[in-house]
Amino acid sequence: MTLFEALGFQWDRAAVPKDIPRYSLERVSFRFHKMLPEFVWDAGVLEGNPFTFPEVKTLLDGITVGGRRISDQEQILNLVESSKLLLKLVRSGQFCLDKQTFVHLHGLVARNEALEWGHFRGEGDECNYTPDVGLGEQGRYTPLPTVKGGANLDAAFSRGLAALNDEVPDAFEKGAAFFLFGALQQFFFDGNKRTSRFMMNGVLMSHGIDAISIPAAKAQVFNEKMIRFYLKRDATEMVRFLVDCHPEARQTPEPAPGLPPAPSDSHADE
Repeated sequence: MTLFEALGFQWDRAAVPKDIPRYSLERVSFRFHKMLPEFVWDAGVLEGNPFTFPEVKTLLDGITVGGRRISDQEQILNLVESSKLLLKLVRSGQFCLDKQTFVHLHGLVARNEALEWGHFRGEGDECNYTPDVGLGEQGRYTPLPTVKGGANLDAAFSRGLAALNDEVPDAFEKGAAFFLFGALQQFFFDGNKRTSRFMMNGVLMSHGIDAISIPAAKAQVFNEKMIRFYLKRDATEMVRFLVDCHPEARQTPEPAPGLPPAPSDSHADE
């Protein structure tokens, strides 16, 4: 099975820059810690959370914010706690691109928000509900069904992870691909994109690359591009978008009009 078959989507591998700056683990961890309020606020905006940036900073200071729904506040606090967990794992050298880390982070990201959290769909009590992703006027995207025991999702995860480890040595490309893999396969009932972005940033920081945050100002663009990703299974546009969101990555020029794209290896929410 090829890389693209294992993941369920394709992308133009030439779209990934090879000269993204790398730093020490201490340097990238410090930046992530310093940017934590912004990262949490950006992630909240992508979920439609109404908390403002000052309110997020207030929560980080341990002060509650009046006039906000408890569920909105809990979502922000979950993002804070999962960010801190990610930072701890990276700093200690314990971050690993594996199922155990994936479900551990999800247990904080989607706590009291998802139908179940901290395990794949089908591995808990709920075995009949399969979530789908709304694509607006384009309809809905439905992932693999939820089945008792979750063997189908576990097998899909194992195939995809093995392909990434075997065929994608570049950390930026691997992290970006894992984010889109998790978003497409919908391993959890909710919180898939958030958790998969944490895993992406764990891969990046573990290799000395600054973490990526999707700016709140680009939320609409992000959603539009993700819809096209779900529809076409081509991740080239999203990979370029993630490169553009990185603080120091230089974007690879798009092909000139009328010219075919650079050769690629094969076929590309919540």
